[in-house]
Amino acid sequence: MSKKQPAQAPAPTVAPPAGLPGRLTAAAALTALEGLALAGLGVYMLFVGIAGDPDSPQQAETGGITLLALAALPLIAARGLRLGRRWSRGPALITQLMALPVAWTLYSTGGAMIAAAVALAVAAVAVVALLVNPTATEALGIGPGEQAR
Repeated sequence: MSKKQPAQAPAPTVAPPAGLPGRLTAAAALTALEGLALAGLGVYMLFVGIAGDPDSPQQAETGGITLLALAALPLIAARGLRLGRRWSRGPALITQLMALPVAWTLYSTGGAMIAAAVALAVAAVAVVALLVNPTATEALGIGPGEQAR
């Protein structure tokens, strides 16, 4: 005889709050793109360190692991921004402030890195501008007299 199992309720999903401003969605998308780029570069460095022939395999592997760990910050912040979480603004802003010196270093190397530097700097400044916008701060519940989320 077979026993019927009771129907299980679907797992709760976390949905973004209704009415999330486009500025916050754009900031989340750019921050996630930066995180994905870091993760992709980390995977590439790991692959080169393991399967390639770098000058220093240990340095390539350590760099890859470091980039993967650093990619977690913007990815988690982007998810928080997409869900309208108040805490996510800080890590997203920190990510952008860390990106600006990296963009300057890329620009200083010259050559093809200038395009990457300009793209990174534009993205970082855009996200900062989007996150300090009053519409975004209000949507996140940041401001005088606001309660924490």
